[in-house]
Amino acid sequence: MRRRDLLTLLAGALSPLPWCTLPATARAQGAQAPSSSRPVNVLEFEPLAQQRLPRAAWDYLAQGAADEITLRRNREAFDAIRLKPRVLVDVSSIDTRLELFGQRLEFPILLAPVAAQGRFHTGAEPEAARGASAAGATIVISTFASAKLEDVARAARGRVWFQLYVHRDRTVTRDLVQRAESAGCTALCITVDTPVNPMRDREKRLGVRPPYTGPSSGGRASPIYSDALNPTVTWETVAWIRSFAKTPVLLKGILAPEDAQRAVSEGLAGVLVSNHGGRNLDTTPATINALPAVAEAVQGRIPILLDGGVRRGTDIVKALALGARAVLIGRPYLWGLAVDGAAGVQRVLDILRDELEAAMAMCGAASLDRINRQLLWPER
Repeated sequence: MRRRDLLTLLAGALSPLPWCTLPATARAQGAQAPSSSRPVNVLEFEPLAQQRLPRAAWDYLAQGAADEITLRRNREAFDAIRLKPRVLVDVSSIDTRLELFGQRLEFPILLAPVAAQGRFHTGAEPEAARGASAAGATIVISTFASAKLEDVARAARGRVWFQLYVHRDRTVTRDLVQRAESAGCTALCITVDTPVNPMRDREKRLGVRPPYTGPSSGGRASPIYSDALNPTVTWETVAWIRSFAKTPVLLKGILAPEDAQRAVSEGLAGVLVSNHGGRNLDTTPATINALPAVAEAVQGRIPILLDGGVRRGTDIVKALALGARAVLIGRPYLWGLAVDGAAGVQRVLDILRDELEAAMAMCGAASLDRINRQLLWPER
C-alpha cells in the first residue's frame, strides 16, 4: 500500500480499526431530550444513549474484553473508596485550574480518544470537539477517528491533543505525528497497551472478523494480529518518536509501576494510567487501584493522568488524592454526544465540573493542590 493511501486511512480516515467495523451506523442525532427526562447526572445519559443507538453501535461502545470483569472493576473500585469530609474551612471560592505540560487547563477533565465516533453521531468527532470547546475542555483525537484530524482540531479551537497508534511503516508514523502537530495538537499520547487485537466477545457475536496478518505457533493464522496494530513497538520505538516530536509525549496504557518507572528514566513527559476502559486484557486491576503504586514509582517526577470508570465529581477527587493530575472520560461524553450532540457533551462536562467543585468544598479543599490522601477515609 502506498504511503499516501496509508495516511488517508489513518487519522480521520474512512473507517475505524478493522475489528471495529460494524454492520450498522448511528442514526442522525441532535434533538434534545424532553425536559422531563433531562439528565441530572452523567449516569442518566447512558440509558438515553442506548435508546438512540443501533444495537451494534451500542455494543461496540459499551463492551469490555472477555467476561468484562475489568470493565466492572473500574466502576466498583471508585465506589469502594470513601471520602473524608472536612468542616469549618473557607470554601467561598473553588479553584480547579491547573497547568499541564505548559498548558493552562480550567479543570482536570479531558476527553479520551475514542475511535469511530461517527457511529454515535453524524457530526462525529468535530461535534464532540465543539462540545468540549464550549465547556473549556481538551479533547484527544484518536488515530482512527471518523473525521479528519484537521477538522477536529479546528472544531476544538486549540484545545486538542493527539493519540497515536504506531504504524508498522515508520515513515507513515512520522508523517502522522507531524500532521497532528501542524493541525495544532499540543501533546502526543502513544497508546502502548494494544500490540494485538483484544478478545471482545460482543464483537465476536456481531460477526466482526479482524484480518489475519501474522502467524501463531505452528504457522497457524492467528486472529490476534491486525494491519492496524504494530506488535513490534518497543521502548526504542518510543525513543525514536521522541527524537522528532515537537510536543510533550505521554504513554497511554500504563498499569505496572515498573513501566511507569521506565517511562520516567526514558524521559517521557507523562503517563496515562489506563486499562483501555476494560476493553483489552480482562482481569487487570481497576485503574484507580493501580494508581497508588504508579504514583509511588513516579515520585512526582512526571505528571500522571488516569482514565477508566470516572462517572462522578467525587471520582475525580479520589483520583487526584491518589496521585493523578487529571482524568480523562470516554464513554460518558459519547453518551452525551449520542443524546444531544455538542450540547450533550458540554452538559456532561458541566455536570462533572459542578460535582467536582461541590466535592472539593465539602472536603475542605478550595484548590486542587489541597487534594491529597488525607481526604480519603482510612481503609478498614
